[in-house]
Amino acid sequence: MNFYWVYDLPNWLFGCLTVVLTIAIGLGGLYATRRWVRGVHGERHSHNEVVGFYLGAVCVFYGITLGLIVVATWQNYADVDARVGEEAAAVGALYRDVSSFPDPNRTELQADLRQYVLQVINVAWPEQRRGIVPQEDGVTLSKFQTHLAQLEPMTEAQKAIYAETYRGFTMAAELRGRRLQGVGAGLPWPMWTTLLVGALLTTALTWFFDMRSESMHCWMTVMLSALLGLLIYLLAALDNPFRGEISVQPQPFQLMYSRRMLGGE
Repeated sequence: MNFYWVYDLPNWLFGCLTVVLTIAIGLGGLYATRRWVRGVHGERHSHNEVVGFYLGAVCVFYGITLGLIVVATWQNYADVDARVGEEAAAVGALYRDVSSFPDPNRTELQADLRQYVLQVINVAWPEQRRGIVPQEDGVTLSKFQTHLAQLEPMTEAQKAIYAETYRGFTMAAELRGRRLQGVGAGLPWPMWTTLLVGALLTTALTWFFDMRSESMHCWMTVMLSALLGLLIYLLAALDNPFRGEISVQPQPFQLMYSRRMLGGE
């Protein structure tokens, strides 16, 4: 069973549900274990210091682990975002190079690249957000390669531009492949299982306190549960670079298309 449906929720709702769920688990466990915990303590409040030491150690260990994973997840998100910008820049440079060829080759190659960019924006991106690896833009890029191979440069200048154009095409194709690698990127389920079980165990340790003030115990549990919920939400929101509202967007392609392919830069 996958939980990708959560990325279809509004961002604020996804975050609120995550925090509410962790708080509900924290409070539910707190009230369900009161009688048993008091029996374990024997004399009232007899082991609170020991529980506090254990909770502090577990929070440090779990917090470091979670923090490192969040940093790595953000780095992966930033890398995917950077690759998208590089791909758009490479396609823009390729469009500029083919503009130096004579007609009808120039018009044909420019049309292929415009079609490719529009497919990336309007077709590939919605598919990527659903976890589908797009194919249509790859077909258009192959068509561009076929048309480029049919071009026969006549002068030394055209031969130099042709060689540069082919290098640009190779770079654009490579960057497209690296973008597609990010479609299925995400933490493996064993890591998610470890993180969620770790959050549950961390919360469960708060249940072992036996405080005179149940209100204070309740609020401490709520705050720790809410913090864990926020961190889990942040990790989930960044985990899949192309899913949800916090996701890599096609703005570099849109900007390049409007300025270079329509603006004639």
